[in-house]
Amino acid sequence: MPDDTVRSATYTVPCEDYVHVVEFSPYDCGSPASLLAYGGNQYVVVGTCRFKEEDTEVEGVEFTSLQVFMHGVRVDAIAWSPETRLDKLPPVIRLCTTAADKKIRLWTSNLQNNCDVKLMEGHTSYINHLVFEPAEGKQIASVSDDHTCRVWDLDGNETTSFRLRSPGVSVCWHPEDICKLMVAEKKGTIRFYDLVTQHAILSLDSGQMPLMSADWCLTNTIKVGAVVSNDWVIWDITRSSYPLEKRPAHVGKARHFRWSKANENLFATTGYPGKINSQLLVHHLGHPQPVMIGSASVGAGLSWHKTLPLCVVGGDRKLFFWMTEM
Repeated sequence: MPDDTVRSATYTVPCEDYVHVVEFSPYDCGSPASLLAYGGNQYVVVGTCRFKEEDTEVEGVEFTSLQVFMHGVRVDAIAWSPETRLDKLPPVIRLCTTAADKKIRLWTSNLQNNCDVKLMEGHTSYINHLVFEPAEGKQIASVSDDHTCRVWDLDGNETTSFRLRSPGVSVCWHPEDICKLMVAEKKGTIRFYDLVTQHAILSLDSGQMPLMSADWCLTNTIKVGAVVSNDWVIWDITRSSYPLEKRPAHVGKARHFRWSKANENLFATTGYPGKINSQLLVHHLGHPQPVMIGSASVGAGLSWHKTLPLCVVGGDRKLFFWMTEM
């Protein structure tokens, strides 16, 4: 593999805590900057990012902290609400977090003196992932080691629950059809549920385990990707319930899989946090080898910018950003 694929981060931003999870908002917030949230051991930081690729007056990256939410316990997952707007008066910041205490926290702030947090309780084990319904943000879906996927309203009421056959690791909402939910299970199965009939309508099988992370390509929803053991796998849901393509990705177990929001053929995977050389790999469906290897000593979380081919990984008191030149 040519050495020019191995790259240190394009940009870094210092943080005051170890970053366990980081998420760009996938929604338009009414600002030219992108919203970014990251979670540490005690708190969640919400801010805006601007990159020189978007604004030539920016030198590299400009991160502006907007608000710090005191979390009190380690942050494990973050989901943005589409209701978040910076162009309203007052502005609205809304996001959800999960933590090791098995609770979901719904945060709503006007970036002034009004901050509300609502606790959602019901899961009996570790919550691995959660997502807002993308059209109006009035529902939240979460998956857990307790073998359930649960859907909540904004008052914290559980409106739907699906029994899973193994721990739930990822959940994605269809971008246009809000009745369709994708749920990935650790034992290697991905199911699509109809929220009206509350039945599974399609399932995919990776043929191996453990499946650690899966993502629905929201720019082309026939594509689903995941990391299973140390491989990445891709499905075309119109063709087969078995993977269309599969490649080894990481020497140890792979941890995250995320599709780019800027290019439907681009995706990223990460190795397990805590390894000496936890790597970010950026892949393109038209290339047999990774198009970029991002080297960071440790990494946690993975998220893509909503319009740029740029992804972010958290680390020890740092955010690492990699720009992919496509």
